[in-house]
Amino acid sequence: MKRLAQSAHHLEGQPMFRVLAKVQELERKGQDIIHFEIGDPDFASPGHAVEAAVRALRSGKTHYANSMGIVELREALREHAEREWGIRPSLDQILVVPANAIVYLVIRCVVNPGEEVIVPDPCFPTYLSAIHFIGARPVRVPLDEARDFKLDPEAVRERITDRTRLIILNSPHNPTGSVMSPGDVDTVAALAEEKDVYLLSDEVYRKVVYGGSVPRSPSVRDGCRKRTVILNSFSKSHAMSGWRLGYAIGPEEVIEKMNLLLQTIISCVPPFIQYGGIGALDPDSEERVAGMVREFQKRRDAMVHGLNGLRGVSCRTPGGAFYVFPDIRGTGFGSAEFAELMLEKAGVALLPGPHFGDHAEGYVRLCYTIPVGQIEKGIQRMHHALDEIPVSPALS
Repeated sequence: MKRLAQSAHHLEGQPMFRVLAKVQELERKGQDIIHFEIGDPDFASPGHAVEAAVRALRSGKTHYANSMGIVELREALREHAEREWGIRPSLDQILVVPANAIVYLVIRCVVNPGEEVIVPDPCFPTYLSAIHFIGARPVRVPLDEARDFKLDPEAVRERITDRTRLIILNSPHNPTGSVMSPGDVDTVAALAEEKDVYLLSDEVYRKVVYGGSVPRSPSVRDGCRKRTVILNSFSKSHAMSGWRLGYAIGPEEVIEKMNLLLQTIISCVPPFIQYGGIGALDPDSEERVAGMVREFQKRRDAMVHGLNGLRGVSCRTPGGAFYVFPDIRGTGFGSAEFAELMLEKAGVALLPGPHFGDHAEGYVRLCYTIPVGQIEKGIQRMHHALDEIPVSPALS
């Protein structure tokens, strides 16, 4: 009898895309929806990137490329890494690949079935999907709102066993927007060295921070030569989500195996896309990125202020990324119920906390990747929806 592979039953994917598909179907039927559900910046991609990609297309850069990434982009990324992280990787330490795929490539190449990966909870859902798919075990470290959802290094230490193969860090963090302190990042990096395990540092939101501080990277400890793998992308910082262009910097032996797996799955990233990446790294783009972050901060402040004015909702001010993770337990609804209510009664799409982990019930995630006026409109709709519901005696 035909059947799927056992591993196929462990695939979970990204729940935000299921919600997006539902929302888009409602929109096709004529419903007006405010989008707080998916982290896709609404800015245009940089002109330098677009022009570079167009030139590449017109000049015939439409054939196979080096599976590691074209040399020109890897050289540009090496210079970028020196400016950004203070490290100068070899070209063989850099792999050009969609950032979401890097999660799977790293886990597949350094973790065996039955071994353990330490992850924050809540977390980006791809971590858990990839871990479960290969038959490994996620070891969850709950993120406490009392610590501003910042990963506790001592809680990580308590969970390391002889089966631990990888620790995943994500700062600034999706879904909470928290930013780890430099000391905490250094402590986790030291733990990885002490226990001789790999460390995947998801730094996709590194550029999206508020208050002027630059997030600490564990790469400063080993230059990504021994155990640290940096995951980064053009999607969030440069509003290039549809380009599917990212890169990993890591130990040469790990990058070599990741490259072989990339060859097996997708062969290479289209070269014209990669030339667009070179354009995006133009020094002139830095001010553009800074301008985006200033706008995100205005949106964050409008979102946090508005949510804290809703009955039964409490929202902390995040230090980075473009997400808020409010506590909605005071409304009397569970996370899924609240999200469904907001979609049906307010025309507002957002995500239940448990989409991001077992320890996120009572919370929801909202993205502020739309203009302030739209954010205020969405908050007003949520306000009206909640006002129409009688207050539960238990909450009055």
